[in-house]
This record gives sequence, structure tokens and C-alpha cells, in this order.
Amino acid sequence: MIRTLQNAGPTLKIVLGGMLLVICGGMIITLIPGGLGSSFGVGAPPRGVIATVGDQEVTVPDVQRQARMMIQRQFPKGGEQAGMMMPFFAGQAAEQLISQKAIVAEAHRMGLRASDEELREELRNGGLGATLFPAGKYIGQEEYENLVQRSFDLTIPQFELLVKDDIVIRKLRALVSGSAFVGDPEVRAEFDRRNTKIKFDYAVLTQADILKGLHPTDQELKAFYDRNKATYNNSVPEKRQIKYVIVETAKSGASVTDQELQAYYDQHRDEYRLPEQVKVAHILIKTPLPGPDGKVDEKGVEAARRKAEDVLKQVKAGGDFAKLATQYSEDPGSGKSGGELDWIGRGRTVPEFEKAAFSLPKGQTSDLVKSSFGFHIIRVEDKQDAHVKTLAEVKSEIEGKVKEEKAAHATEVAANALLSQARSVGLDKAAAAKSVHVIHTEFFSRQDTLPGLEATPELMQAIFNEREKAPADVVQVPQGYVVFELVATKPPATPSFEEIRTRVEGEFKNERAGLLLQQKTQELSDRAKAGHDLKKAAKELGAAVKTSDLVLPDGQVPDVGSLSGAASSIFSLKPGEISGPINTGANGVVAQLLEKQAPTDQDFTAKKSEIRQTLLDGKQNELFSLFVSNLRKEMEKSNKLKINQDEIKNLTRRGAAEEGS
Repeated sequence: MIRTLQNAGPTLKIVLGGMLLVICGGMIITLIPGGLGSSFGVGAPPRGVIATVGDQEVTVPDVQRQARMMIQRQFPKGGEQAGMMMPFFAGQAAEQLISQKAIVAEAHRMGLRASDEELREELRNGGLGATLFPAGKYIGQEEYENLVQRSFDLTIPQFELLVKDDIVIRKLRALVSGSAFVGDPEVRAEFDRRNTKIKFDYAVLTQADILKGLHPTDQELKAFYDRNKATYNNSVPEKRQIKYVIVETAKSGASVTDQELQAYYDQHRDEYRLPEQVKVAHILIKTPLPGPDGKVDEKGVEAARRKAEDVLKQVKAGGDFAKLATQYSEDPGSGKSGGELDWIGRGRTVPEFEKAAFSLPKGQTSDLVKSSFGFHIIRVEDKQDAHVKTLAEVKSEIEGKVKEEKAAHATEVAANALLSQARSVGLDKAAAAKSVHVIHTEFFSRQDTLPGLEATPELMQAIFNEREKAPADVVQVPQGYVVFELVATKPPATPSFEEIRTRVEGEFKNERAGLLLQQKTQELSDRAKAGHDLKKAAKELGAAVKTSDLVLPDGQVPDVGSLSGAASSIFSLKPGEISGPINTGANGVVAQLLEKQAPTDQDFTAKKSEIRQTLLDGKQNELFSLFVSNLRKEMEKSNKLKINQDEIKNLTRRGAAEEGS
């Protein structure tokens, strides 16, 4: 489908990583109450299938793929934490995909579909537009396929089907939420809430000050330890001790023969095949898009034709094509660069554009070419016949690749040879025979790093999955390979009171200080209200009194923090009133309102539309959330939606979500 999109859409500022969850209606994840624990009727789906929605299936690989994309977005650098989160994200991914299937099925039942033209428009002008058309130029079919495979682990047909599903979901959402309405009183109330400013005195008690006065006895700490012993169970993680040899990647200094170059070239000849291409520039005068009823404004089309004919006359009269393109072209990408589209191959443009571009001789300019995007004036700058690059042209590139392959193979052979000998006579003797150094470790946990090695999840996973008394094993690492033997293990342990006395003392004092802070802040509020005097009460209890600036509800105040949290209660006070106790985490606060400043009607007029839209979006989300929730319930009752609970349990238990992936 992307082959029809060469005539670039607008360049949007987008990071591809941000698109990983947009396709398939990423908003669904928060819409469905109840999660996956519900009962979905008899006749569970077969093994390997998470759920059936009508005649559609959500499979284990589907969920694993979606979960990996979610993790990649959340933890772009990977690491052990990313792996540990797999069960959680697998559950979220399953929920998301099941909901998406249900919504699409309902949309299709209602007759909603996404056309090929809508798909083209979405890919050209939607969230991936800037990625597929950087600077207005299509990245090419091969790179498009690679991008989809690399980023979404999908084929082009699978990916484009999901894009169509997303379009259909948006159509259904528009129908469902179209009745949402926000009246002027709601808008004014929300505007006042957001823009009212307040100024207040506030007395602050700090947990840090209370901590200074706490001096628990050993008896108190021991009692705390015994009372909370369950939280300390196995809190000392498993540790292991190994010995290992690093087999570093060999240097790529090996010589390469002509025969090896020729053999590599023959095996990879298709990689050096260049298709027939033309280098073109064009001027685009856009025509109106079809309206909601599918009809096109013919007057608008005719006006575009007249404008294009006028530009064509200037070109034919010897006008500078690049200057005319910069002045008139409505392609926001190529227009700014004199209409240049660079090299294009067959199958990568709309048919009308391709036919004209490949039929014109080098240096010639077309007449008007009509496509679904408008009228094009095409100039062929250069042409290239299909051919295969010669060995001479790619020799240096191939030589580097062959050297890298030789180095990688030599390293693998050396590591396997050492491994084989280590399994026979032990790692120490095998290393001595090859005059390589064996590194012996102390006990370490999964979070530790080993001398001479980068911390990689794969290495630690291999070490901590190894059985005791197992023979030597090998793991590939960035430096090459590690051949290791497990020496000893220490299972997770519960520390004695003496071993973690410092930790226990810190936790005891924090708990006690938190309780005392709450009590003291309540006392401060009660005294201030009783005497109608915050400053006097604060002085009696040793609290500092400060005065805020005029602040908005999203503002920050020193020692209070964000006013959108617990301190938001201050906005409900009348001038002179004293608040109840406000817990801001490390501090306890009591406030007395001094001044409340309402926003002006002029400010309301300026922001009225923006606030109305925000409220409308919220109501539309609520409507669609309710619709999806009811849809799920109805599909459950009618057995159109069934879930394989065993597969869900397998996916969401720790360590299982990646099995078989």
C-alpha cells in the first residue's frame, strides 16, 4: 500500500519509539475495568490462543510481540528490570489486544470499514508520516519493510491491517462519543478552578526534626524486627561464585583471497542488484480531498487545473523549474528543495506518476499528470537501467565483511575449543593448557558486575540458571565469549537482627516519625482553629510560619510542594479560615488563607475554547470507556468473547512470558 505514497505528505515531528503503542488503539488499555480475571463462558480457546473474539484469535505470539514493544518503549536501554516486568506487560498487552479485537468486530458489525485511500492518507499524513517521508521523500519499499519488521515485528500486510483497524476504531469512537456536550457553566467553573490564585500563611513541621529526637532502644528495635520479620524473609538475594575465562573477539586482520571475495559476492549478489530508477523533480498542485459523503469539489479541481496549466506554461517557456517549484509546489517536502524527489524505483509511486516518470527521456518535462493527490509537472533529471554492481565496485565493502566474519568465526571456534576441553578436564587445566587467565570471583548477586565484563542480562541469566556441579558453559558477551564454571551458590537468606540492625533502626524511626508528625500536625491544626491564630499555635509547637506568593492550583510552594496534591484543599478555604492537617510526605502543614484572587472575564474569553475542548475530550473518553465496558460484558454473555485462563496464567507468571517467543 505504501507504494502509492511517493508524493509526500506533510513532514510531522515524530519519534518512532513513540509510535510503538499508537497502532492498535493504545488508549484501550485504560478503558476496561475488571481486567482478565473475569469468567468468559464455556469452551476455552485452544492451547497457544489467549482469546477468541468472534472468529478472530489473539495468540500467545501476538501478546508477546505487543508486550516486547511496550517494554522497549518503557525501558529503551533494556536491562534486568525490563525482563522482570515482562509478566506485567504481557497481561496489559493481552488486555489491550482483546479489547481492540472486540471494538473492531463491533465496528464491522455496524458497517464501518477503512478504505485503501484512507490507509494511504493515514500512512502519508498520520503519526508515521515523518518517518516514512523524511523531508517529504519516501524512504523506499525495502526500508519501509525493514522498519515495520524491526519496530513492530510484523509483515507489511499485517501492519497495514492494524492501521486500518485503528482507523475503524477512531470512526466508532467518533460515533459513540459524538453526543458528548459541555455547557458554558461547566466551562466557567473549570476555568475558575484552574485560574483562581491564592495567598496563604502556612506553618511547617518536618519529619526530619522529629527524627532528630528519636533514640530507640535495642528492645524496641528487636520488637520491630520480630513484628516485621515477614518483610525481611529472603531479603538477602541469592549469590553465586564462578570462575571464568574471557575469549575476546579476534582482530579482523586476516587476509582475504580473491576466491573468498568472489564467493561472498556470488552468494550475496542480490544485495548489490540495483533496480531501474529515475531521478525526478516535480511540482504538485493539490486537488481537494473527497468530503464525508465521498464527493469531490469539482470547482476546486478545476481551479487547481487552471493553476497547474499556468505553471506548466511558465516551465515550457523556459522558466527555472527549481524556482517555480519553490514558488508554486504544494508538496511541503520537495517544494522547498526545488521539487527534487531524488531517485525512485518502480512500484513506489502512484501509477500515473510512475508511468510518466519512466516513459520520459532524460531532461524532459511532462505535461500535466493527474493523480489522487492533484496535478503534477514532472521533470526527469537522470535515468538508470536495472543492473548489478560489479565485484570491483563493492570489493572494499565485501572485504571488510569477510574479515569480520572470519574474526567472529575464529573467536567462536576458540571459545568452543576451550569449552570442550573445560568440560573434559575442568576450566583451570583447560585454561592452563592454552595459557589463558582464569578469573575467580567472590560471591555476587544478579545486580553486580564482574571484572572485565559489561553487565548484560544474558550473562547473569545464564550464570543464575546454571545447575550446581554442572559442566562448564559458554555465553556470548559484547567482548566475545565467556566460558565459566559454577563454583558455589548461596540461596536467598533472611538476615538476623544483628546483621541488619542499621536498616531496622532506620525503618523504625521513619515509621515512628511519620506517626508523630501526623499527631503533631493534627494538634497544630486543632490549636490554631481553637484560638483562631495560626502563628500563636505554631510558636507553641515550634513550627516555622511562612507566607506563599499568589499561586495557581498547579503551582509549587516551598515545603508544601505541588498544590494539586494534598494541599489542594487550601483552595476550598475562605479568607481567614484555617485548614486541617496537610500531609505532604516529609512535612506536615497547616495553612490559613489570606487572599483569593478570581480570574477576569477577559481571561475567560481568551481560554474558553481551549477549556471546553479539554472537558469535551474527557467526556468523550468516559462515553467510549463505558461503551467498551458494556460491549465486553455483552460479548462475554453471548460467548463471542472467550479467554484461555491457563494461557493467561502462563504468560503472566514470572519468567514465563518469554517462553517459546
